[in-house]
Amino acid sequence: MSSSPSTPAAGTPSGATGATPWHARECHEVAREYAVDPARGLDSEQAAQRAREHGPNALQAAPRRSVLALAAAQLADPMVVILVIAAIASAILGDKLDALVILAIVLMTTALGLSQTWRADRALAQLQQLAAAQATVLRGGHPHAIPAHELVPGDVVLLEAGNQVPADLRLVEVAQLMADESALTGESATVAKHAEAIAAPAATLGDRHNMAYLGTSVTQGHGRGIVVATGTGTELGKLARHLAPARPDTPLQKRLAAFSWRLSVAILLLCVAVFWLGLLRGEPPVLMLLTAISLGVAAIPEALPAVVAIILALGARKMATRKALVRKLSSVETLGSVTVICTDKTGTLTQNRMRLERLLADARPWLPGEALATPCQRQLLVAAALCNDARPDPDAGTDISTTWIGDPTETALADAASAAGIDKLALEARLPRVQEQPFDAARKRMTTFHRQAAGYIAFTKGAPESVIPCCTSRQTADGTLPMAPRAALHDALHDAQALAAQGLRVLALAMREHDALPAPDAVAGAESSLTFLGLVALFDPPRPEAAAAVRDCVTAGIMPVMITGDHPETALAIARMLGILGEHGGEVLTGAALAQLDRAALLAAVAHVRVYARVDPEQKLRIVEALQDLGHFVAMTGDGINDAPALKRADIGVAMGRQGTDIAREAASLVLLDDNFATVVAAVREGRRIYDNIRKFVRYAMTGNSGELWVITLAPLFLLPIPLLPAQILWINLVTDGLPGLALAAEPAEADVMRRPPRHPRESLFAHGMWQHILGIGLLIGLVSLGVQAWALGQDRDGWQTMVFTTLTLAQMAHVMAIRSEHVPLWRLPLATNLPLLGAVLLTLCLQLAVIYLPVFQALLHTRPLDALELAVSVGAAAIVAVAVEAGKARRNARAARAAQAGGTAAPAH
Repeated sequence: MSSSPSTPAAGTPSGATGATPWHARECHEVAREYAVDPARGLDSEQAAQRAREHGPNALQAAPRRSVLALAAAQLADPMVVILVIAAIASAILGDKLDALVILAIVLMTTALGLSQTWRADRALAQLQQLAAAQATVLRGGHPHAIPAHELVPGDVVLLEAGNQVPADLRLVEVAQLMADESALTGESATVAKHAEAIAAPAATLGDRHNMAYLGTSVTQGHGRGIVVATGTGTELGKLARHLAPARPDTPLQKRLAAFSWRLSVAILLLCVAVFWLGLLRGEPPVLMLLTAISLGVAAIPEALPAVVAIILALGARKMATRKALVRKLSSVETLGSVTVICTDKTGTLTQNRMRLERLLADARPWLPGEALATPCQRQLLVAAALCNDARPDPDAGTDISTTWIGDPTETALADAASAAGIDKLALEARLPRVQEQPFDAARKRMTTFHRQAAGYIAFTKGAPESVIPCCTSRQTADGTLPMAPRAALHDALHDAQALAAQGLRVLALAMREHDALPAPDAVAGAESSLTFLGLVALFDPPRPEAAAAVRDCVTAGIMPVMITGDHPETALAIARMLGILGEHGGEVLTGAALAQLDRAALLAAVAHVRVYARVDPEQKLRIVEALQDLGHFVAMTGDGINDAPALKRADIGVAMGRQGTDIAREAASLVLLDDNFATVVAAVREGRRIYDNIRKFVRYAMTGNSGELWVITLAPLFLLPIPLLPAQILWINLVTDGLPGLALAAEPAEADVMRRPPRHPRESLFAHGMWQHILGIGLLIGLVSLGVQAWALGQDRDGWQTMVFTTLTLAQMAHVMAIRSEHVPLWRLPLATNLPLLGAVLLTLCLQLAVIYLPVFQALLHTRPLDALELAVSVGAAAIVAVAVEAGKARRNARAARAAQAGGTAAPAH
């Protein structure tokens, strides 16, 4: 069908004619209006033309901050404004050179802050792009997954249970389609959808049962619809036009912001004290005013929350490159607190590459590759091919009959049928599906109804314990025979259990013929008096890296727990292969048994159970809550619609990026782009590394600030002149707090990062001796700097102020190198493992030497060239700081070693 010159406006509810709303029009009218065949969709040229005409399918977003706006925000900082005013006042009073130097340093500091903020914004924007919603559309007759923002009016969208509706759609085909529209209408009950025109043009949103709207979700069934509105033209877009999305701070940022404010007040009071102490010593008032202001600007940690945001954003972006997409930035800082990982089996611990291992029909086994020996075996494969939603892969070329896409279990069954000479496409043409009852977690089975020459035939597929009790007869080589109530049921279930014990996933298939098609609301009742056809057993091998990931969990003090809908014997077999059970034996708790437990019994069970089988998604929520009641910090994986409550309730919800539903991804804080359990463990490792590096940055920045405060505050008490000029204080702040501190974010994970117990989620950032380190090493930096000053004054050296200036800068460089690890000696840390930090330190050293020895900088910062002895004294004094940090590491390591020898299992000090 050729493209029309123009399509109806994307936001027009009544179509191009402006007369009749979409819900009141027949499907063929809507298709004609948009020049689209609902069976084929648009072609690429039509889609491209309409994309140019209508723009992206996106709601109005908050405008990105421009560079000028970011710069203005930096310059509007109160401390910067105060410093600029002070510099201007200094210039008016005659000290113009110092005023220009201070203003230049302020501009450089602002430029550095601007660069950091821009990088953080860009990292967050890239994460948002990665998290963009997807939609499945028909293009040229084939389904394609595309970003939802690329949808155009007239696109034909395919919907399945678990999908978020990506635009406003006029439904043209449905199969038991149910939708949750509570986000739009406020009604909590799900809505049954149909494709018929609605006679009432003025029907409210909640009554338009042939429409699907952006922001709603599909809870059951499947269907297709034509896009009639995109972006701000959708019903949700109309509501959202005046709402600007906010970017909330993480809990850690909030705590640091509050801490910074309180500390800033204390530092400002200290700066006032420094000002008056200087006046009492007879120092010039303007000098003391600039010194106090410069000290406040350098020492107040107002940038801590911002830098933490940068580290979190850059860390989250790095995690995305490792297949773990962070949807909630707060999860990065809390990953290190995980004590339990509850994980699915299929596709997460296993490869999700199902293959048929054997087939059991009339008690006779069949293996793939063998010729079908009996009609019973063939009928079983026919049922497996028809009660099956796998569809041909459009990219498979001419070999389309044996290459399928869809659920891995169903594609494995379709492949096995094809290999046995059964043409699934020809079967579907001869026995077309006319009705279905989709799989759900409560029934654990699905049924499809097909038209045949005389009446209808239904095929049912599902868990053996769900399907077999519905059977009253069984197919044998001698024909259909009654199924003895106990013996045959026991034999069939025993066969299923024996196969499951080998780690195989077992499904039972059955059939029933009908004279007339059951009413849609009576389909569930039609799943009775079935004829048992047999069992199929599939194998999904464990992922090669899963066992190592499980071992990493155990070593890190994290308890891996498998929760699956599979047979208990299958779950136990895989758990044993991967080492999940360990010393806890072979106990497995089934969903049926779990349902009988009261709260106290459940708490007792979850304390030691490592494997749950035949569990409904709703029961995952009970497990999560019970684990949390025991004090655990829980990560929970999930992919289905009903997993969403458990994902939200878990401390960290982890959704599947490949097989997961949109609803599950929306509820999660972390999305696995490869659906791999090892990626969860890698994310925990990365989260621990990021948190460690945040601690290192805070340790470094606040220790340096503490040292600067001690130098200026203690000098008058030791009857020494003010050791630093305002411009020198600001220079130290510029070259030490900038690149070296931020480069700590690139520090690799320490060797023991996955050998420590999980961090308590409420643990202070300053725990494990950080406060003592900040105050103690900061005081040491101040004392060695003042010691250099006293020595130089005693030697009557003109360069005493330059020596203090240099010692303070070098001491902070020695400190930043020493704290790369909290317990590994500096000489055992290869320099090449953090090249950004090495480069930042070398650059700082070069800048400091330039300030000392280049005349232009000497004039600006009032420095003197140091001779070899003076430089050696400054370097030696700075090295004392590194020696002190290393001595502290040695003491902590010795205590840990003594505790281990005494029979303890203390973690390395950190």
